[in-house]
Amino acid sequence: MSSFYAEVLGQNGSYKFFLDNEWRESASGKQLAILNPSTNAPVYSVQACTKAEVDEAFQSAKRAQKTWARTPLWRRAEFLHKVAALMRENAQPIADVLVKEVAKPAVDAYTEVVRSADLISYTAEEGLRYFGEGKLLASDSFPGQDRTKLCMASKVPLGVVLAIPPFNYAINLAVSKIGPALMAGNSVVLKPPTQGSVANLLMVQCFAAAGMPPGLINCVTGRGSEIGDYLTTHPLVNAISFTGGDTGIDIARKAGMVPIQMELGGKDAAIVCADADLAATASHIVKGAFSYSGQRCTAVKLVLVEECIADELVPRVVEGVKRMSVGMPEDNKQITPVISESSANFIEGLVRDAEAKGATLCTGPFRREGNLIWPVVVDNVTPDMRLAWEEPFGPVLPIVRVKDTQEAVEHVNANRLALQGCVFTKDIDRAIAIADAMETGSVQINSAPARGPDHFPFQGFRDSGIGSQGVTNSLAFMCKTKTTVINMPKPSFTMG
Repeated sequence: MSSFYAEVLGQNGSYKFFLDNEWRESASGKQLAILNPSTNAPVYSVQACTKAEVDEAFQSAKRAQKTWARTPLWRRAEFLHKVAALMRENAQPIADVLVKEVAKPAVDAYTEVVRSADLISYTAEEGLRYFGEGKLLASDSFPGQDRTKLCMASKVPLGVVLAIPPFNYAINLAVSKIGPALMAGNSVVLKPPTQGSVANLLMVQCFAAAGMPPGLINCVTGRGSEIGDYLTTHPLVNAISFTGGDTGIDIARKAGMVPIQMELGGKDAAIVCADADLAATASHIVKGAFSYSGQRCTAVKLVLVEECIADELVPRVVEGVKRMSVGMPEDNKQITPVISESSANFIEGLVRDAEAKGATLCTGPFRREGNLIWPVVVDNVTPDMRLAWEEPFGPVLPIVRVKDTQEAVEHVNANRLALQGCVFTKDIDRAIAIADAMETGSVQINSAPARGPDHFPFQGFRDSGIGSQGVTNSLAFMCKTKTTVINMPKPSFTMG
């Protein structure tokens, strides 16, 4: 590990947590082991923070926020640019940790860190524009009113933002919350995912080394089952930005009046029309379904193909899948172990259910070694199978044959998960009509779903999320409107 990160590591080999610009070991005396998904063996450990330490983190963040809110915008932007530069300079150690913590292929892990630095830089510049503008209203624009009031509307910070990213993009989805929060004048309490904690701690060191004021970001580690509810219901929380699964629904129920920004699961469907370019469609589907072993909220998780072309499309998809490399993330294989044994068991259960009910495993018998699952294409999936509705979050692609696109759209709209979708057709008018009918947060035309570029709006409908993300939308979430009204005497003259 680079000397840049030396102080993050404790003498007992466990990584410290970060509070008030100090790297600390928890008073609990306990550590949380992090398993390498490739081996299921412990690879790192982090502090198991106490509720008292959570209290201290929020109190520190509250103090820091008051000062940070008065910091000029250009200084906030300058600070974020320094952070981005440090992340680029120290990207490799963070990427190396991601390989071991979440089994992300080495090249993809490095790309994620650099992409995250770019997101921070963009946020700094967009924040200058967004928060640099106010609004002036005159009272006489409303019927019956004289010009006796001027209303100045400005954007002010929310306060302390609780940021909770997921394991699959532990760095990118952390900075997508932290960057807008800081640019808006907020402070942050960061709760990293267990798998991804060490990468987050190394990322926080980049913020600290950039000259961060004490308490602006505090990072607490530990099991969500032990401190999760305490964090999300803490009286000093002023906003929550969460990315993950069904846990988010529980958080939303308990959050009360606290503003929430959430992106949860997805069952992103690809609707393939009879006139689609099947070679290109198959290529997009394979990449969209199996990148990072399908552990992406925006992965293609269902194909709804018109019956008349299904027999031609499926072999093309299977051919592309069979060319994919399978193995360890250090070797940059395309299919790597999924995040945990419980996840692998869940994925296998979905496949076994479909197979038992008559589906066809086009890629051959189900194959698994530990958490490593060989990619599976499951054809002839029907609505009575769990794979038709549930999100595997692994290298599994179910295919449902439909009589027409209306049946496909009805299936999409019947699912409680409604994050993204895509449509493949050569007819742009048809594509727009289908996209309009799909009740999902985003629809891609002739490409697989994707979150980025990071400044595009990104949101889910129904149980897939609350609010919208993307840099500008996240900046908007991280502030509230305040109005100051100047009262003036009624004009004493009239225009002749």
